[in-house]
Amino acid sequence: MVKLAVFISGSGSNCEQLIRHFNTNPEGKENVAQVALVVSNRSDAYGLVRAERLGVPTVVVRKAELAQPEVVLPLLQQYGIQFIVLAGFLPLVPDYLIEAFPRRIINLHPALLPKFGGKGMWGHHVHEAVKAAGETETGMTVHYVTPVCDGGEIIAQFRVALSPDDSVDDIAEKEHQLEMQYYPAVVEQVLRPLVED
Repeated sequence: MVKLAVFISGSGSNCEQLIRHFNTNPEGKENVAQVALVVSNRSDAYGLVRAERLGVPTVVVRKAELAQPEVVLPLLQQYGIQFIVLAGFLPLVPDYLIEAFPRRIINLHPALLPKFGGKGMWGHHVHEAVKAAGETETGMTVHYVTPVCDGGEIIAQFRVALSPDDSVDDIAEKEHQLEMQYYPAVVEQVLRPLVED
């Protein structure tokens, strides 16, 4: 079983979905993974409350600490973390962490990369850009994390049609529904070969 750390910055709805997906065994069979730790760069992130309610340990690692390998790597080692899943985590992942977890950090981006990616393209900013561009569809992209912001290899994309009448909030909600539906399954698909090795 792969031990996961989920990195968050906000409400943590995807984090909760991941915990529920991996930390329950509805059919009595062992899951491929367990969310063993939730890490947030913000102490007021509601995702910490969600994780604690579900019995998952949480820790706050502020931006200055995130830059320090001597703080972060022993923490992840303490919980036996083998893979990192970003779920609304806003800071850039430092290079040392990418090197320590090669092809073992994945991110969810709320648009169809390579469109609407890169610096400053997160959260509502993405949906506003999609609306301003008059796009007829949007979607979510799951990709590996590399030192290039939103530039890692794409693992999966899911699309949803947009109407010219859709507001920015409508676009955000349509894309969020894709995240809720597909993100845990894509994470499991990536992890399964690690368990079978």
